[in-house]
Amino acid sequence: MGFELETADHPERLRRVAIDPLSRVEGHGKVSILLDDDDRVRQVRLHIVEFRGFEKFIQGRPYWEVPVMVQRLCGICPVSHHLAASKAMDVIVGAGQLTETAEKLRRLMHYGQILQSHALHFFHLASPDLLFGFDSELSRRNIVGIAAAHPETAKRGILLRKFGQEVICATAGKRVHGTGSVPGGVNKSLTAAECDFLLADSARMIDWSLAAVQLIKQLHRQNPALYDNFANFRANSMSLVAHDGSLDLYHGQLRVRDADGKLLFDRVDYQAYGQLIAEGVKPWSYMKFPYLVGLGEERGWYRVGPLARVQNCDRIGTPLAEAERQEFLAYAGENGRSGPLHATLAYHWARMIEMLFAAETIAALLADPALQGDQLTTSGQRVAEGVGVIEAPRGTLIHHYRVDDDDLVSVANLIVSTTHNNQAMNSAVREVAKTYLDGRRLTEGLLNHIEVAIRAFDPCLSCATHALGQMPLEVLLYDAGGAIVGRLCRASGGGLSS
Repeated sequence: MGFELETADHPERLRRVAIDPLSRVEGHGKVSILLDDDDRVRQVRLHIVEFRGFEKFIQGRPYWEVPVMVQRLCGICPVSHHLAASKAMDVIVGAGQLTETAEKLRRLMHYGQILQSHALHFFHLASPDLLFGFDSELSRRNIVGIAAAHPETAKRGILLRKFGQEVICATAGKRVHGTGSVPGGVNKSLTAAECDFLLADSARMIDWSLAAVQLIKQLHRQNPALYDNFANFRANSMSLVAHDGSLDLYHGQLRVRDADGKLLFDRVDYQAYGQLIAEGVKPWSYMKFPYLVGLGEERGWYRVGPLARVQNCDRIGTPLAEAERQEFLAYAGENGRSGPLHATLAYHWARMIEMLFAAETIAALLADPALQGDQLTTSGQRVAEGVGVIEAPRGTLIHHYRVDDDDLVSVANLIVSTTHNNQAMNSAVREVAKTYLDGRRLTEGLLNHIEVAIRAFDPCLSCATHALGQMPLEVLLYDAGGAIVGRLCRASGGGLSS
């Protein structure tokens, strides 16, 4: 089957459905679907049509500027890029082991980022579809509708995100595009007053995160036919795990499992990621297609992110999140199922387990006096090349740099989470199109089914996402001669026209 999904030997003879532009994500993309005369889906592609060239203009900059520069890739997960670049520069400046204070402050910053991003995605973007239904009234399917129908849920989502941002502000100096992390450590510690201020709300954040897990778990159990089957496809999975195999979103080694859950690679030092992963290119997208070298392009693609991480690790090191992970795994094994859960909508359940893990981790870190230490940086023997990997909210994030003797960056390679998920998102759209598009009249609800599949991955097409509002979409249906035989548009305000 491969990357073309299904053969389209004579695409000129097929009808084409295009969703263009694709939004509620940062950047520009579209989906194209080819149908044969029997309305059978023959090919589906998610096209990323924006070119940014970020890796190129990092070249020539002093290495110490990079952790601040790369944050501009994203307005929602700048911390992830900030820390991934800092970890790469730690290698270059010879900081083999950070001070205890620096290590724990970075972890606190990162788990604040995980908490706020997961809360924003679930409550603001995903919950309207999940609580009201994919085909529900358009005017209700937004955060305003959630606030009206489920005010407590909306309030918790807003305040969970606010708390995560306060953690980031305390550790990085600002809520967005802070400067707290530097090559070899951090540039500030916390005061006792700052720790106490955040700690006062930490127990409530744990309670609310646990309630969010219960909410998505209840939705799965109420409608297993939908949640278990929507965009369900088999895939390999990759993530970092700690040295003991537990879930660690800040640091670890690479682990890869096949679609049956069997280990393919384990405890791989991410400095050698280039021996494990290659990046394919396609003429119809600016986003690359990573794959495992040992399996090749056709079989070696994989998914990353919460669904991969929760099932890839051996355990979670906080009690409430681990208990919920065990229930998630038990659900995956119900009704005779074996191996990992592959249903795309399970991303949301796994994401809420991670949010709970982040809330528990933040509370534990805030009680640690090491956050108030004064040993902030370290360094050692300079080297020319370094790789930094972190588990961003959306999945594994790789930053790779080479620095010349003049301290200027000569090579930069970034593989962001959504790039890892590129083929998985293509597969999800294909499965939804085959199930829901087949011979049906184009409707707004149909468009939203396709969006729901993409949205479950929480994608950053230009590595910045979470644009609030309705996706402006256009679907065009062409006959074999290229003439438009059907058209449906939805403006950014939600209105439909044909």
